[in-house]
Amino acid sequence: MSADKAFTFLPLGAIIQEFKVGGKNIVQGFPTAELYKAHNAPYFGETIGRIANRIAKGKFELNGQTYQLPVNNGPNSLHGGNLGWGKRGFEGPLDVDRNGKQATLFKYLSEDGEEGYPGTVEVRVWYVQEKVNENGVQKEVLHIEYEAELLSDDVPATAVNITNHSYFNLTGSSTIAGTEATLITNNYQVVDDGGIPTGPIEEYPGVKPNTSFTLGEREPDIDDCFVVNTNPSSVPIDTRNLALQTVASFFHPESKIHLEVATTEPAFQFYTGKYIDVPAVENLPARGARSAFCVEPSRYVNAINVPEHRSMTILKKGEKYGSKIVYRGWQA
Repeated sequence: MSADKAFTFLPLGAIIQEFKVGGKNIVQGFPTAELYKAHNAPYFGETIGRIANRIAKGKFELNGQTYQLPVNNGPNSLHGGNLGWGKRGFEGPLDVDRNGKQATLFKYLSEDGEEGYPGTVEVRVWYVQEKVNENGVQKEVLHIEYEAELLSDDVPATAVNITNHSYFNLTGSSTIAGTEATLITNNYQVVDDGGIPTGPIEEYPGVKPNTSFTLGEREPDIDDCFVVNTNPSSVPIDTRNLALQTVASFFHPESKIHLEVATTEPAFQFYTGKYIDVPAVENLPARGARSAFCVEPSRYVNAINVPEHRSMTILKKGEKYGSKIVYRGWQA
């Protein structure tokens, strides 16, 4: 990787390993794939699929039958199962042209029955890196594009919901305390004790749209799905032609580092890292609760099990699933 590149990736899970702003790596990770395999319980930087987030009771109905998935998060299935896409080896990195720009491509073939999911699916991940100068400030920009296609003829449809699970720390210290956060919306999916939506979309207490709030040592403790598009029937299986929206932005007054997350997706999970528990390895210190935060653009949580939501995750033969995420980081 060229020394002037702000981003580095791994074939394991098409992981984002580094995101450098002002010479500082603002994402959590490890120096080798072996360490990710041994210690990456938090899913640092992974491409999450076949279904991101939680599926109630680890099962869903499709194609006239019930599919049972691994139950790996209380009574539910989380992030594709025990060995979701973030734990799999992708083909790549491949240097390709994508819409006239130099891109890094990773591909993975997910076989029928893998982690209980129906149909053979190929997933493609393109990363396009850019340096943008705005008013004399250099911004590091990463464009992420996801595409998935059902290849097998044995089932007419499968379920897909992909995201990136990078953990960000803008402070340069052991916690995210002092980070100023701004979310585009305070609409969120109300959930039960297991993180499964109960139905209502309500306003998140203490959070106002497009209004900054500060992440403290312990509060606010957030691990919820915020809804940008509250009309689920309008969400296509391929959102790539929709307008990119900046859904979350962050700033730390001491490091002077800014981060923006934009996406074409209808929702995003915002997680303040309560359950991070990674031991010290190599030259890296231990990472504990609130050492980083996540913004995971995606479809609604457990959409495949909700009649009004499920169409946004059902990938039929002959269609393509698609989505985009853009990270922008700078120091000023």
